[in-house]
Amino acid sequence: MIKTHQIKIEPNAHMTRVIEDLFNYRRYCWNQALATWNNMYDESVILDNKTLRPNSGKVRNELVSNKQDWQYSRSARVLQQSVNSLEKAWKNFWNPSMPNHGKPRFKSKKNYKPTFSTDRARLASGKLVLDKPQGVSKSVWYGIRMREAPRFEGRLKLCTITQKSDGYYASLMFDTTHNEIVPKASEIVGIDVNVKHFNYNDGQQIDIYPKKLEKYYQRITHYQRMLAQKRLENPRNFKTKRHMKVKTKLRRDYQKVTDLQKDILNKFTCHLISTYPEIHIEDLNVHGMMMSKKMGKNLHRSLFGKLRDTLTYKCKWNNRKLVLVDRLYPSTQICSECGFCKTKEGYGGKQTLSGDSIHHNHQRYYCYNCGAILDRDENAVENIKNYVALSYN
Repeated sequence: MIKTHQIKIEPNAHMTRVIEDLFNYRRYCWNQALATWNNMYDESVILDNKTLRPNSGKVRNELVSNKQDWQYSRSARVLQQSVNSLEKAWKNFWNPSMPNHGKPRFKSKKNYKPTFSTDRARLASGKLVLDKPQGVSKSVWYGIRMREAPRFEGRLKLCTITQKSDGYYASLMFDTTHNEIVPKASEIVGIDVNVKHFNYNDGQQIDIYPKKLEKYYQRITHYQRMLAQKRLENPRNFKTKRHMKVKTKLRRDYQKVTDLQKDILNKFTCHLISTYPEIHIEDLNVHGMMMSKKMGKNLHRSLFGKLRDTLTYKCKWNNRKLVLVDRLYPSTQICSECGFCKTKEGYGGKQTLSGDSIHHNHQRYYCYNCGAILDRDENAVENIKNYVALSYN
């Protein structure tokens, strides 16, 4: 089983220069590979010969045969992994199940995410050692200190170094065995997702929008306004030192938001996996919902899509059953006590964000069949738990 652990690394001054050079070299290899790929494809179309179509092997051989002298002081594996990434990007672009995947483009030096990958890195004495190119002395090739030890054991298959606003990170991909977690309970758990919190069994709730996160978003809004104002005042020469400082602060806060949300989500999903054998979540049309002008920003800040993706691979790891509730299933309209379903034409109308047409209470569900008064979110959780894959009109 393949598992990845991302660890913050602390290279010394010399290895920092090496990493920065490899970032630029990876961008160079990508652009050269993309240009070669396009030329090969155009040639195959002009000559009407499908055997001339490009692939990773042909492009790699072309780049290796045209290597310049300075390239031999860089890792050969960076070139290989760049070509592999390009081939994967083209496959994703032509994949009909991935309609939102864009066409591979040339990478600009200004707008480029610093990253490179190698499959020859190794761990030695608690440090990360990158593959040394030919002609480089061992005395100047140092191991890189890691903030923590890898949590997985096994063969290191791939190492990806990236630069974020707060430093360098290494994503270590291991081929390892997985110890399946035995669930503590035997009941089914249903999850009702909201913009700021998730509800699940027995009225339990997890806050995914804490006060700390709200402070970060307030600072982000402030920095964005500062950058926009500076650009309006001097559109031709707005990239001053102060502008770059504010931009750096903005990136740091975005990184803090990402890390905080990832921590909340991982802790919540680990709790679900370790407790319940079967998990029911709603299969929401997240992309379509984000097109809303009113709710788009809040939905973007929520974790609807990430929750489903995280639970998908964790359930696969631990042999849990994940049930995606049909997006047309009216979990908010059904009474979990008697099964009565509210409709637009029925008495009281449908349950909306402001309640129904009689009781304008968002937090309460009033059943006009059995008289039950239920919490809106807890009622939805019970319906999701009891979901059966039937067709609903």
